[in-house]
Amino acid sequence: MTVSITDVARAAGVSASTVSRALRGRPGVSDEVRAQITAVATQLGYTASRSASSLASGRTFTIGVVVPYVGRWFFGTVLDAAEHVFSAAGYDVLLYNLGSPETRKRFFTRLPLRKRVDAVLSLLIPDEEESAALRSLGVPLASTVGGARPGFSVVGIDDRAGAEHAVRHLVNLGHRRIGMISGSSGEQHWTTPVARRQAYLDVLSDAGIAHDPALEADGDYTVEGGERAMTELLAATRPPTAVFAQSDEMAMGALRALRRHRLRVPDDVSVVGFDDHELSDVLGLTTVAQPVAGQGAEAARLLLRQLDEPDGERAGHVQMPIRLVLRETTAPPSPRGPQ
Repeated sequence: MTVSITDVARAAGVSASTVSRALRGRPGVSDEVRAQITAVATQLGYTASRSASSLASGRTFTIGVVVPYVGRWFFGTVLDAAEHVFSAAGYDVLLYNLGSPETRKRFFTRLPLRKRVDAVLSLLIPDEEESAALRSLGVPLASTVGGARPGFSVVGIDDRAGAEHAVRHLVNLGHRRIGMISGSSGEQHWTTPVARRQAYLDVLSDAGIAHDPALEADGDYTVEGGERAMTELLAATRPPTAVFAQSDEMAMGALRALRRHRLRVPDDVSVVGFDDHELSDVLGLTTVAQPVAGQGAEAARLLLRQLDEPDGERAGHVQMPIRLVLRETTAPPSPRGPQ
C-alpha cells in the first residue's frame, strides 16, 4: 500500500501543505512540528514524489554547481558544505567541473543548465560574457569567489586583509627577507592571487622593505607547486628567512622542500599559510583561518532563501570573518638561517 502525503497529514494532525513544507525544509513550520511530522512520515514509510512536487511547483528541485577544480581541497570543502544544505532542503546537485579552457568554453556556449536547475552556485569567477549567460537563466545566482558583482549573491572574505595579517606577522617578528609563494590568475580570472600579492607588497612598503622579485615564486595553489616554488626561493642569491604562502597546500609543499634541504622550521625559515586547512593544526602551521565550509553553507542558504522568498531582499555581498592562527612554524629570524 502506497502512503500518501494526506495519510501523513491525517496521522500527524496537520494539513497536507504543512507536511509538504516541513519535509522540504521550508519556513513557516516550528521545529517541534517539523520533528513530529518527520517522525510520522518515517513510521509510515512515506517518500515524497519528486515528479509530483515538480509538477505542482514548477521547480526541478535541482541546484546547478559550477566548479573549476572539484578535486582541490578548497572547492571540495565548499561543495561538500553546500551539498549538505541543499540535500537537507530536498534538493539535488547537478555538478559541472570546468577545469580546462575547452570545457569552460563549451559549457558557456551550450549552457546545459537551462531549464534543468532552480538556482546556480558558481565556484569560479565568470567574465562579463559568462556572467551575462548565467544571468540569462533567470534563476538565483550565488558564488563563493571574487567580489560583489551584478546579479550574484557573493559570500567571501577580505583577501587583502588576510594577507596583510600574515605578512605583517612576519615583519613584526623581525624578518626583512620575506618571500611569497603565490599562484597566477590565469584563464580562471582569479582575483585572489592579485589581492593577496598586493597586500604583500603594501606591507613590505609600509615597513620600509625593498621588494625583491627573486623572492616571489608561483606555486599553482598545490602542494607540489609549493614545493617547487620553495626550492626556487632557496636558490636565490639571498634566500628568504620567512615565506608567506597564499594557501596552506602551498605552505605544506614549502615545508616539505625545507625538510629535504635539511632546513629547520622555524629556526632556519618561518612559514605562514592561508586557509586553516584541516591538516594545518597537525603540521603546526601558522596560518590565516577562513571559514571555507561556512562560505559554502552560507551561499547555499542564500540561494534557498531566494527560492523561498523570490520577492525578498537579496544579499549582494556577505563577508565572512578571518583570523591569524599562531602555531609553530613562525619565529624571529635566526642567524643560522639561509644566507
